[in-house]
Amino acid sequence: MQKIVCLYDMSDENVRTMHELSIAEHIVEIAVTHLQRDGASRVREIELEIGTLSGIEIDALTFALDVVTKDTALRDATVHIQRVEGRSRCNSCGEEFAMEDFFSPCPSCGTFDSTVLQGEEMRVKSLLVHE
Repeated sequence: MQKIVCLYDMSDENVRTMHELSIAEHIVEIAVTHLQRDGASRVREIELEIGTLSGIEIDALTFALDVVTKDTALRDATVHIQRVEGRSRCNSCGEEFAMEDFFSPCPSCGTFDSTVLQGEEMRVKSLLVHE
C-alpha cells in the first residue's frame, strides 16, 4: 500500500454551482488520474477536507460517492471526511471568530463586514492505494 498526497483543491474551481453528484464524479476523476500517474490499481481510502461554509451537504455527497464509485477503482474505498470550521476576521475591529454561516456577525463589534479565513475548502487531501 502507498499513500498518495494529492491535495487537490476544488475550492478554486466553480464547484459552488456543482451539485453533490457532480462533485462526487469530479472526486473520482481526480483519484483515477492519480492512480494512473502513480501506477496503482485501486483506492483503499480517500481523505477529503470539506469546509462548513462550502455549501456541501455531507450526507448527499456520501450518497453520491456510493453511487458513482460502484464500477470504479474506488468501489471499496473508505471515505474519510474532515470538516473544516468556518473562521472569519472582522474588517472593522480585526477580531477573528468562528462562523456558522455567512451571516454571522462579529461577536466583538456586531458588524457583518468580515473576510472568510477558512471553511470554504473542498479538497481531496490524500489517497491510500494498492499498487
